[in-house]
Amino acid sequence: MELTLLGTGAPAGLPRPDCPCAVCATARGAEARAATALLLDGALLLDLTPGAALAAARAGHSLVGVRQVLLAHPHDGPALDLPAGLPTPGRVPDGRELTLISGHRVRAVPVDHPGTGYEVTSPEGERLLYLPPGAAPAGLAEGLAAYEMVVADVVGRPDAVGRLRAAGAIGSTTDVIAVHLDHDVPGGSELARRLAAAGARAVPDGTTLIVGEYHAVPDVPRRTLVTGGARSGKSLEAERRLEAFPDVLYVATGGHREGDVEWAARVAAHRERRPGSWRTTETCDLVPLLSEDGPPLLIDCLSLWLTDAMDRADAWDDAAWAAHGERTLRTRVTELVTAVRETGRTVVAVTNEVGSGVVPATASGRRFRDELGRLNAAFAAECEHVLLVVAGQALQLRG
Repeated sequence: MELTLLGTGAPAGLPRPDCPCAVCATARGAEARAATALLLDGALLLDLTPGAALAAARAGHSLVGVRQVLLAHPHDGPALDLPAGLPTPGRVPDGRELTLISGHRVRAVPVDHPGTGYEVTSPEGERLLYLPPGAAPAGLAEGLAAYEMVVADVVGRPDAVGRLRAAGAIGSTTDVIAVHLDHDVPGGSELARRLAAAGARAVPDGTTLIVGEYHAVPDVPRRTLVTGGARSGKSLEAERRLEAFPDVLYVATGGHREGDVEWAARVAAHRERRPGSWRTTETCDLVPLLSEDGPPLLIDCLSLWLTDAMDRADAWDDAAWAAHGERTLRTRVTELVTAVRETGRTVVAVTNEVGSGVVPATASGRRFRDELGRLNAAFAAECEHVLLVVAGQALQLRG
Protein backbone atom coordinates (compact mmCIF):
# COMPACT_ATOMS: atom_id res chain seq x y z
CA MET A 1 0.00 0.00 0.00
CA GLU A 2 1.41 3.36 -1.08
CA LEU A 3 0.88 6.36 1.19
CA THR A 4 1.56 9.92 0.07
CA LEU A 5 1.47 12.59 2.77
CA LEU A 6 0.05 15.64 0.99
CA GLY A 7 0.48 17.56 4.24
CA THR A 8 1.81 16.79 7.72
CA GLY A 9 0.92 19.93 9.65
CA ALA A 10 -1.77 20.98 12.12
CA PRO A 11 -5.19 21.99 10.75
CA ALA A 12 -4.04 25.62 10.49
CA GLY A 13 -0.78 24.59 8.83
CA LEU A 14 2.77 25.49 9.78
CA PRO A 15 3.62 28.32 9.89
CA ARG A 16 0.26 29.44 11.22
CA PRO A 17 -1.17 32.46 9.42
CA ASP A 18 -0.13 35.72 11.12
CA CYS A 19 1.63 33.93 14.00
CA PRO A 20 4.80 35.76 15.14
CA CYS A 21 6.29 32.90 17.24
CA ALA A 22 9.86 31.70 16.70
CA VAL A 23 8.83 28.28 15.38
CA CYS A 24 6.49 29.78 12.78
CA ALA A 25 9.16 32.31 11.81
CA THR A 26 11.60 29.51 10.96
CA ALA A 27 9.08 27.10 9.38
CA ARG A 28 10.20 27.71 5.83
CA GLY A 29 11.13 25.42 2.96
CA ALA A 30 11.12 21.77 4.03
CA GLU A 31 10.05 22.86 7.53
CA ALA A 32 6.76 24.33 6.22
CA ARG A 33 3.81 21.95 6.50
CA ALA A 34 0.31 22.07 5.04
CA ALA A 35 -2.62 20.63 6.99
CA THR A 36 -2.38 16.84 7.19
CA ALA A 37 -3.96 14.83 4.37
CA LEU A 38 -3.23 11.25 3.29
CA LEU A 39 -3.53 9.78 -0.21
CA LEU A 40 -3.60 5.97 -0.23
CA ASP A 41 -2.90 4.08 -3.47
CA GLY A 42 -4.39 7.04 -5.35
CA ALA A 43 -7.84 5.72 -4.41
CA LEU A 44 -8.56 6.97 -0.88
CA LEU A 45 -8.09 10.50 0.47
CA LEU A 46 -8.16 10.92 4.24
CA ASP A 47 -8.96 14.55 5.13
CA LEU A 48 -9.59 17.16 2.47
CA THR A 49 -7.38 20.22 2.85
CA PRO A 50 -6.92 23.45 0.88
CA GLY A 51 -4.77 22.90 -2.19
CA ALA A 52 -5.00 19.09 -2.06
CA ALA A 53 -4.92 18.73 -5.87
CA LEU A 54 -1.87 20.99 -6.18
CA ALA A 55 -0.12 19.16 -3.30
CA ALA A 56 -0.75 15.84 -5.05
CA ALA A 57 0.63 17.19 -8.32
CA ARG A 58 3.77 18.46 -6.58
CA ALA A 59 4.26 14.97 -5.18
CA GLY A 60 3.86 13.43 -8.64
CA HIS A 61 0.33 12.15 -8.13
CA SER A 62 -3.19 12.94 -9.23
CA LEU A 63 -6.54 12.89 -7.45
CA VAL A 64 -8.33 11.65 -10.59
CA GLY A 65 -8.49 8.07 -9.31
CA VAL A 66 -9.79 8.92 -5.81
CA ARG A 67 -12.98 6.97 -5.11
CA GLN A 68 -13.58 7.99 -1.49
CA VAL A 69 -12.84 11.09 0.60
CA LEU A 70 -13.17 10.64 4.37
CA LEU A 71 -12.92 13.33 7.03
CA ALA A 72 -11.17 12.45 10.29
CA HIS A 73 -11.90 15.61 12.29
CA PRO A 74 -14.18 18.67 12.26
CA HIS A 75 -13.02 21.23 9.72
CA ASP A 76 -13.59 24.69 11.17
CA GLY A 77 -13.83 27.82 9.06
CA PRO A 78 -15.27 28.35 5.59
CA ALA A 79 -16.26 25.36 3.49
CA LEU A 80 -13.44 23.90 1.38
CA ASP A 81 -13.66 23.93 -2.38
CA LEU A 82 -14.08 20.38 -3.66
CA PRO A 83 -11.68 19.73 -6.54
CA ALA A 84 -13.46 18.71 -9.74
CA GLY A 85 -14.14 15.00 -10.00
CA LEU A 86 -13.71 14.20 -6.30
CA PRO A 87 -16.59 12.49 -4.48
CA THR A 88 -18.31 14.38 -1.67
CA PRO A 89 -16.38 13.98 1.60
CA GLY A 90 -18.02 11.79 4.22
CA ARG A 91 -17.39 10.09 7.53
CA VAL A 92 -17.74 6.45 8.58
CA PRO A 93 -19.64 5.89 11.87
CA ASP A 94 -17.54 4.49 14.73
CA GLY A 95 -17.11 0.74 14.48
CA ARG A 96 -18.49 0.52 10.95
CA GLU A 97 -16.51 -0.77 7.99
CA LEU A 98 -16.47 0.47 4.41
CA THR A 99 -15.18 -1.54 1.44
CA LEU A 100 -13.98 0.40 -1.58
CA ILE A 101 -14.12 -0.70 -5.23
CA SER A 102 -10.30 -0.72 -5.09
CA GLY A 103 -10.43 -3.52 -2.52
CA HIS A 104 -9.37 -1.37 0.46
CA ARG A 105 -11.30 -1.88 3.69
CA VAL A 106 -11.76 1.11 6.00
CA ARG A 107 -12.90 0.69 9.60
CA ALA A 108 -13.80 3.67 11.76
CA VAL A 109 -11.91 3.63 15.09
CA PRO A 110 -13.45 5.51 18.06
CA VAL A 111 -11.23 8.21 19.57
CA ASP A 112 -11.37 10.29 22.75
CA HIS A 113 -11.48 13.63 20.92
CA PRO A 114 -13.87 15.05 18.33
CA GLY A 115 -13.28 13.10 15.15
CA THR A 116 -12.77 9.58 13.85
CA GLY A 117 -9.74 7.36 13.46
CA TYR A 118 -9.44 5.14 10.40
CA GLU A 119 -7.91 1.68 10.07
CA VAL A 120 -7.17 0.98 6.41
CA THR A 121 -6.40 -2.52 5.16
CA SER A 122 -5.03 -2.90 1.65
CA PRO A 123 -6.11 -5.68 -0.73
CA GLU A 124 -2.78 -7.35 0.10
CA GLY A 125 -3.41 -7.17 3.86
CA GLU A 126 -1.14 -4.32 5.04
CA ARG A 127 -2.76 -2.30 7.82
CA LEU A 128 -2.45 1.40 8.59
CA LEU A 129 -4.00 3.41 11.43
CA TYR A 130 -4.65 7.12 11.02
CA LEU A 131 -5.69 9.25 14.01
CA PRO A 132 -7.02 12.84 13.90
CA PRO A 133 -5.28 15.77 15.65
CA GLY A 134 -5.36 15.72 19.44
CA ALA A 135 -6.81 12.21 19.55
CA ALA A 136 -5.98 8.83 21.03
CA PRO A 137 -7.89 5.58 20.42
CA ALA A 138 -10.70 4.87 22.88
CA GLY A 139 -11.54 1.48 24.39
CA LEU A 140 -8.58 -0.52 23.07
CA ALA A 141 -8.43 -4.18 24.03
CA GLU A 142 -5.07 -5.83 24.68
CA GLY A 143 -3.61 -8.41 22.32
CA LEU A 144 -4.20 -6.52 19.07
CA ALA A 145 -2.14 -7.35 16.01
CA ALA A 146 0.53 -4.73 15.30
CA TYR A 147 -0.08 -2.29 12.48
CA GLU A 148 2.52 -1.91 9.77
CA MET A 149 2.18 1.87 10.09
CA VAL A 150 0.58 4.34 12.51
CA VAL A 151 0.07 7.97 11.46
CA ALA A 152 -0.86 10.10 14.46
CA ASP A 153 -0.43 13.26 16.52
CA VAL A 154 2.65 12.00 18.35
CA VAL A 155 3.70 15.43 19.66
CA GLY A 156 0.24 16.47 20.87
CA ARG A 157 -0.85 13.06 22.18
CA PRO A 158 2.20 10.91 22.99
CA ASP A 159 -0.04 8.86 25.29
CA ALA A 160 -1.84 7.62 22.17
CA VAL A 161 1.38 5.87 21.19
CA GLY A 162 1.61 4.48 24.72
CA ARG A 163 -1.94 3.08 24.58
CA LEU A 164 -1.32 1.47 21.21
CA ARG A 165 1.99 0.04 22.39
CA ALA A 166 0.35 -1.42 25.52
CA ALA A 167 -2.38 -3.05 23.44
CA GLY A 168 0.12 -4.57 21.01
CA ALA A 169 -1.05 -2.38 18.11
CA ILE A 170 2.43 -0.83 17.88
CA GLY A 171 5.16 -3.44 17.68
CA SER A 172 8.91 -3.39 17.26
CA THR A 173 8.65 -2.94 13.48
CA THR A 174 5.69 -0.54 13.32
CA ASP A 175 6.59 2.64 11.45
CA VAL A 176 5.15 5.51 13.52
CA ILE A 177 4.77 8.72 11.52
CA ALA A 178 4.10 12.01 13.30
CA VAL A 179 1.58 14.36 11.65
CA HIS A 180 -0.62 17.31 12.68
CA LEU A 181 2.67 19.03 13.55
CA ASP A 182 2.14 22.48 15.03
CA HIS A 183 4.32 25.27 16.46
CA ASP A 184 4.63 23.62 19.89
CA VAL A 185 8.02 22.11 19.03
CA PRO A 186 10.83 23.56 16.91
CA GLY A 187 11.47 21.63 13.72
CA GLY A 188 14.66 20.10 12.44
CA SER A 189 16.90 18.19 14.82
CA GLU A 190 14.88 19.10 17.93
CA LEU A 191 11.69 17.62 16.46
CA ALA A 192 13.56 14.51 15.30
CA ARG A 193 15.11 14.08 18.77
CA ARG A 194 11.79 14.31 20.60
CA LEU A 195 10.06 11.96 18.19
CA ALA A 196 12.86 9.42 18.39
CA ALA A 197 12.25 9.17 22.14
CA ALA A 198 8.77 7.87 21.26
CA GLY A 199 10.05 5.57 18.50
CA ALA A 200 8.55 7.84 15.83
CA ARG A 201 9.69 10.05 12.96
CA ALA A 202 8.46 12.91 10.80
CA VAL A 203 8.76 13.30 7.03
CA PRO A 204 8.38 16.36 4.77
CA ASP A 205 5.14 17.13 2.95
CA GLY A 206 4.86 15.23 -0.31
CA THR A 207 6.73 12.15 0.92
CA THR A 208 5.55 8.81 -0.42
CA LEU A 209 5.94 5.77 1.85
CA ILE A 210 5.26 2.10 1.28
CA VAL A 211 3.20 0.66 4.14
CA GLY A 212 4.80 -2.58 5.27
CA GLU A 213 8.18 -1.81 3.72
CA TYR A 214 11.01 -2.15 6.21
CA HIS A 215 12.19 1.09 7.71
CA ALA A 216 14.57 1.38 10.64
CA VAL A 217 12.42 2.34 13.62
CA PRO A 218 14.10 5.04 15.77
CA ASP A 219 15.95 3.32 18.57
CA VAL A 220 14.75 4.40 22.01
CA PRO A 221 17.81 4.68 24.30
CA ARG A 222 17.57 2.27 27.23
CA ARG A 223 19.53 4.41 29.72
CA THR A 224 19.41 8.20 29.67
CA LEU A 225 20.84 10.79 32.05
CA VAL A 226 19.39 14.31 31.97
CA THR A 227 21.45 16.96 33.72
CA GLY A 228 21.11 20.72 34.06
CA GLY A 229 20.85 23.60 36.47
CA ALA A 230 17.97 24.50 38.78
CA ARG A 231 14.70 25.20 36.93
CA SER A 232 16.39 24.52 33.60
CA GLY A 233 13.60 22.18 32.48
CA LYS A 234 15.49 18.93 33.05
CA SER A 235 12.63 17.13 34.83
CA LEU A 236 10.19 18.07 32.08
CA GLU A 237 12.66 16.85 29.47
CA ALA A 238 13.04 13.54 31.32
CA GLU A 239 9.27 13.10 31.50
CA ARG A 240 8.95 13.78 27.77
CA ARG A 241 11.29 10.90 27.06
CA LEU A 242 8.87 8.41 28.60
CA GLU A 243 5.45 9.95 27.91
CA ALA A 244 4.87 7.56 24.99
CA PHE A 245 5.31 4.52 27.24
CA PRO A 246 2.13 2.95 28.63
CA ASP A 247 3.45 2.23 32.12
CA VAL A 248 6.20 4.08 33.98
CA LEU A 249 7.38 3.90 37.58
CA TYR A 250 8.29 7.40 38.78
CA VAL A 251 10.92 7.12 41.51
CA ALA A 252 10.90 10.23 43.70
CA THR A 253 14.06 10.35 45.82
CA GLY A 254 13.10 13.54 47.65
CA GLY A 255 10.49 11.98 49.91
CA HIS A 256 8.05 13.94 52.04
CA ARG A 257 9.08 17.04 54.01
CA GLU A 258 6.75 17.71 56.91
CA GLY A 259 5.60 21.32 57.08
CA ASP A 260 7.48 22.47 53.95
CA VAL A 261 4.75 24.17 51.87
CA GLU A 262 7.07 25.18 49.03
CA TRP A 263 8.37 21.61 48.65
CA ALA A 264 4.81 20.25 48.66
CA ALA A 265 3.93 22.68 45.85
CA ARG A 266 6.90 21.48 43.80
CA VAL A 267 5.90 17.83 44.28
CA ALA A 268 2.28 18.59 43.36
CA ALA A 269 3.34 20.39 40.16
CA HIS A 270 5.42 17.40 39.08
CA ARG A 271 2.63 14.96 39.89
CA GLU A 272 -0.04 16.90 38.00
CA ARG A 273 1.84 16.88 34.71
CA ARG A 274 2.57 13.14 34.74
CA PRO A 275 0.30 10.81 32.76
CA GLY A 276 -2.40 9.20 34.89
CA SER A 277 -1.13 5.70 34.06
CA TRP A 278 2.23 6.32 35.76
CA ARG A 279 2.86 5.00 39.26
CA THR A 280 4.99 6.74 41.90
CA THR A 281 7.22 5.38 44.63
CA GLU A 282 9.25 7.44 47.11
CA THR A 283 12.54 5.72 47.85
CA CYS A 284 16.29 6.07 47.66
CA ASP A 285 16.82 2.29 47.45
CA LEU A 286 17.45 2.28 43.72
CA VAL A 287 19.54 -0.87 43.37
CA PRO A 288 16.65 -3.33 43.98
CA LEU A 289 14.48 -1.47 41.45
CA LEU A 290 17.21 -1.53 38.83
CA SER A 291 17.78 -5.25 39.45
CA GLU A 292 14.12 -6.17 38.88
CA ASP A 293 12.27 -6.58 35.61
CA GLY A 294 9.47 -4.11 35.08
CA PRO A 295 8.30 -0.97 33.31
CA PRO A 296 10.60 1.99 32.62
CA LEU A 297 11.97 3.91 35.60
CA LEU A 298 12.12 7.69 35.83
CA ILE A 299 14.47 8.58 38.68
CA ASP A 300 14.18 12.16 39.92
CA CYS A 301 16.74 12.91 41.09
CA LEU A 302 20.31 11.69 41.75
CA SER A 303 21.15 14.86 43.70
CA LEU A 304 18.62 13.98 46.39
CA TRP A 305 19.74 10.35 46.27
CA LEU A 306 23.29 11.52 47.03
CA THR A 307 22.04 13.69 49.90
CA ASP A 308 20.42 10.62 51.44
CA ALA A 309 23.52 8.50 50.82
CA MET A 310 25.74 11.09 52.51
CA ASP A 311 23.32 11.28 55.45
CA ARG A 312 23.55 7.50 55.91
CA ALA A 313 27.34 7.57 55.65
CA ASP A 314 27.62 10.47 58.12
CA ALA A 315 29.64 12.14 55.37
CA TRP A 316 28.97 15.72 56.37
CA ASP A 317 31.22 15.54 59.45
CA ASP A 318 34.92 15.93 58.65
CA ALA A 319 36.10 13.40 61.22
CA ALA A 320 33.49 10.81 60.23
CA TRP A 321 34.29 11.38 56.57
CA ALA A 322 37.95 10.67 57.15
CA ALA A 323 37.28 7.66 59.40
CA HIS A 324 34.64 5.76 57.39
CA GLY A 325 32.27 8.11 55.54
CA GLU A 326 34.22 8.36 52.30
CA ARG A 327 34.66 4.58 52.06
CA THR A 328 30.98 3.94 52.83
CA LEU A 329 29.78 6.46 50.26
CA ARG A 330 32.12 5.16 47.54
CA THR A 331 30.78 1.65 48.12
CA ARG A 332 27.17 2.79 47.76
CA VAL A 333 27.89 4.78 44.61
CA THR A 334 29.69 1.79 43.09
CA GLU A 335 26.69 -0.44 43.84
CA LEU A 336 24.37 2.05 42.11
CA VAL A 337 26.57 2.43 39.05
CA THR A 338 26.95 -1.34 38.75
CA ALA A 339 23.18 -1.76 38.94
CA VAL A 340 22.74 0.79 36.14
CA ARG A 341 25.28 -1.08 34.01
CA GLU A 342 23.51 -4.41 34.52
CA THR A 343 19.86 -3.33 34.45
CA GLY A 344 17.51 -4.64 31.80
CA ARG A 345 14.98 -1.85 32.35
CA THR A 346 14.59 1.38 30.46
CA VAL A 347 15.89 4.12 32.78
CA VAL A 348 15.76 7.91 32.61
CA ALA A 349 17.51 9.66 35.49
CA VAL A 350 17.64 13.35 36.39
CA THR A 351 20.51 15.07 38.14
CA ASN A 352 21.83 18.57 38.84
CA GLU A 353 24.85 19.93 37.06
CA VAL A 354 27.28 21.36 39.60
CA GLY A 355 30.64 23.08 39.74
CA SER A 356 29.90 25.90 37.29
CA GLY A 357 28.96 28.54 39.85
CA VAL A 358 30.02 29.92 43.21
CA VAL A 359 32.37 27.73 45.24
CA PRO A 360 30.51 26.56 48.39
CA ALA A 361 31.67 28.34 51.53
CA THR A 362 31.80 25.21 53.70
CA ALA A 363 33.82 22.00 53.56
CA SER A 364 30.63 19.90 53.57
CA GLY A 365 29.19 21.97 50.70
CA ARG A 366 32.34 21.51 48.64
CA ARG A 367 32.29 17.80 49.47
CA PHE A 368 28.72 17.47 48.17
CA ARG A 369 29.60 19.36 45.00
CA ASP A 370 32.60 17.13 44.36
CA GLU A 371 30.76 13.88 45.09
CA LEU A 372 27.81 14.84 42.87
CA GLY A 373 30.22 15.65 40.04
CA ARG A 374 31.82 12.21 40.46
CA LEU A 375 28.43 10.48 40.64
CA ASN A 376 27.20 12.27 37.50
CA ALA A 377 30.31 11.27 35.56
CA ALA A 378 30.11 7.62 36.66
CA PHE A 379 26.36 7.38 35.97
CA ALA A 380 26.71 9.07 32.57
CA ALA A 381 29.42 6.60 31.58
CA GLU A 382 26.83 3.79 31.81
CA CYS A 383 24.17 5.59 29.71
CA GLU A 384 23.63 5.40 25.98
CA HIS A 385 22.14 8.89 25.99
CA VAL A 386 23.18 11.98 27.99
CA LEU A 387 21.46 15.37 27.74
CA LEU A 388 22.36 18.77 29.19
CA VAL A 389 19.36 21.10 29.57
CA VAL A 390 20.04 24.84 29.50
CA ALA A 391 17.20 27.40 29.52
CA GLY A 392 14.77 24.68 28.53
CA GLN A 393 16.87 23.60 25.54
CA ALA A 394 18.26 20.07 25.51
CA LEU A 395 21.82 19.67 24.24
CA GLN A 396 22.80 16.14 23.30
CA LEU A 397 26.12 15.16 24.86
CA ARG A 398 25.98 11.47 23.96
CA GLY A 399 23.77 9.22 21.85
